Amino acid sequence: MLRPLLPAAVLLLASGCAPSPADAARDTPGGAGAPAPRDWQPGTDDPSPPIALWDLVQGLRDDVAAPRNPADGGGRGTLLLEPGDDGSVVAGGTRRWTLRYEAGPLGVADGGAVFFQAPPFWGWSTPQVQDRGALGFTTVEGPDGLVLEAFTADVSLLAIGISGRALAEGETLTLVYGAGPAGARADRFRDDDSLFRFAVDGDGDGVRALVPDPPSIVVRAGPPAQIVLSGASSARPGATARLALAVLDAGANAGVDFAGVIALEYDEGLSGPASVTLAAGDGGCAEVPVQALAEGLWRVRASGAGLVAAESNPLQVAAEGRRILWADLHGHSGDSDGTGSPEDWWSYARRAAGLDVAALSDHDHWGQPFLDAAPDVWKHLEACAHSADEEGRFVALVAYEWTSWIHGHRHVLSFEDDLPLLSSLDPRWETPRQLWDGLAGRSVLTVAHHTAGGPIACDWSWAPDPVLEPVTEVMSTHGSSEAADSPRRIYSFQAGRTARDALDAGYRLGFVGSGDTHDGHPGLGQLSQPGSGQSGLAAILSEDCTRAGVLEALRARRCYATSGPRILLRAAMDGLPMGSDVEPGTHKLAVLVAGTDVLERIELVRSGAVVDSLAGDGSRETSMVWTVPELRAGEYVYVRVVQAGSQLAWSSPFFVR
Repeated sequence: MLRPLLPAAVLLLASGCAPSPADAARDTPGGAGAPAPRDWQPGTDDPSPPIALWDLVQGLRDDVAAPRNPADGGGRGTLLLEPGDDGSVVAGGTRRWTLRYEAGPLGVADGGAVFFQAPPFWGWSTPQVQDRGALGFTTVEGPDGLVLEAFTADVSLLAIGISGRALAEGETLTLVYGAGPAGARADRFRDDDSLFRFAVDGDGDGVRALVPDPPSIVVRAGPPAQIVLSGASSARPGATARLALAVLDAGANAGVDFAGVIALEYDEGLSGPASVTLAAGDGGCAEVPVQALAEGLWRVRASGAGLVAAESNPLQVAAEGRRILWADLHGHSGDSDGTGSPEDWWSYARRAAGLDVAALSDHDHWGQPFLDAAPDVWKHLEACAHSADEEGRFVALVAYEWTSWIHGHRHVLSFEDDLPLLSSLDPRWETPRQLWDGLAGRSVLTVAHHTAGGPIACDWSWAPDPVLEPVTEVMSTHGSSEAADSPRRIYSFQAGRTARDALDAGYRLGFVGSGDTHDGHPGLGQLSQPGSGQSGLAAILSEDCTRAGVLEALRARRCYATSGPRILLRAAMDGLPMGSDVEPGTHKLAVLVAGTDVLERIELVRSGAVVDSLAGDGSRETSMVWTVPELRAGEYVYVRVVQAGSQLAWSSPFFVR
């Protein structure tokens, strides 16, 4: 029999940060208002952080502290293929794979174990040995004299206990994953490097380590299914705006095998090529130059044989008004707990989604292997961001997620060439204050996210650093953390943890949205999540598409959030942009909204409550001027937009001095 495992020895990818369907179904209010500021003693299990998941934290600490036997992680895994078979599979498809584990020089002791980890995300079948007719049925064979005890230990994880004798150096185990008639189902998202991992507990003490150099296969995009147009939302008359055209499969994967002509049609205030011809090597993506001819709100449409047609987000052509840069500042790749390579992540952000700004923020200590224990992986992530960056056209930020299961998660964004990886599991950096102190003096921002619920809320008793944390993420694939009355409210909701609660506590925070996607779809996460259709984007108001310009705008809170669609939102109070400070008194708030669908209502939020609402009239565009009377010192005001399908946008607040 296998010995009990350390709590954190079970590979953490099985739980990750993406909500399970059961998690998403929960909605359990709890708690009161934001706690008063207080000191927390690092290095102690002080139960006062009200959101802390101490069992998980202790499991992570135990795993780091556990000594690894020289036999742990020994050996190698290989994928056995027939001639002409590259092992690949179409996204969401089924097949069988044959794998071999070969014991290393120290073998595997009687009482030890070998573990097979299928990729744990987005539809991969969990390997199982009970039901030959079901997906993921797996057979395991070994040499004579060996007793093998195989069972599913966790999501996507098969444990194989070794008994009767040791597995000696060079001896092998052969696994057939998907051995039954149903086969094994693959990821529903494209991945050029999907890994089949092995881990080994070589001495049987319940502690294991990953086997290096795991075999991998390619998950190919499915057949071309849809066109997506993602473009600029602002342009000056006479200027050329960029429009990203992407032919994607049904799961919004890029890299489809498509060659053909896409026809384009423009509103009267725009012009551009009548069509785009895509070749097989283009991966279904092209950039379309669009000429802005006249002031107004305009759109572009695209169609192609056998494809779902598309319409672009609205483009405002105007002589005034700051440029809108679209940003996804939070996402994950296969280097922590997501799907796909960093290279593919950046390619999708630029070519398929047409973003202006992006940040790949893999976890400091979550996934496999952990970044804080893999300096080569971290350096590679930095290098990928540098390669994607193009001054004036695309801002690629080095980033990571500070994954605290005590105080809540924050992603860390660098506007410099490098970024120190300050791990949330390191006693030197395990509180928000320690993190901010460690980043002081750098051109860096931190952003609290999924603050009001799962997978962990935010401990707002730590007042956000006014220089390092000027904004908060109110929307992502997890749902809305804006307020208790928000549509698309986050799962496992906790009252008192919302962005509005933070504003009520006196914190001055702008609003951003970000995907927090784990499926390789930065900027288009709302298309890849069937049933939810929610993600997040940040709109950053800056004339300069540079690191300096983006940093200045975020520090000024000159930004707004959406749930994924590129809803155009302009808001100015007596001519001052969103995020501004205003004097006490009565003010005029001018608002312009152009949606990607019919607008249902525009709401005015003042100091903790919706105080006015304008119902939609069936159109996608509207404007209004609100008179906001007798604003007092310490109050705040912002706008919330709700369009059809409960898609959302929020302006950053205006703050009264």
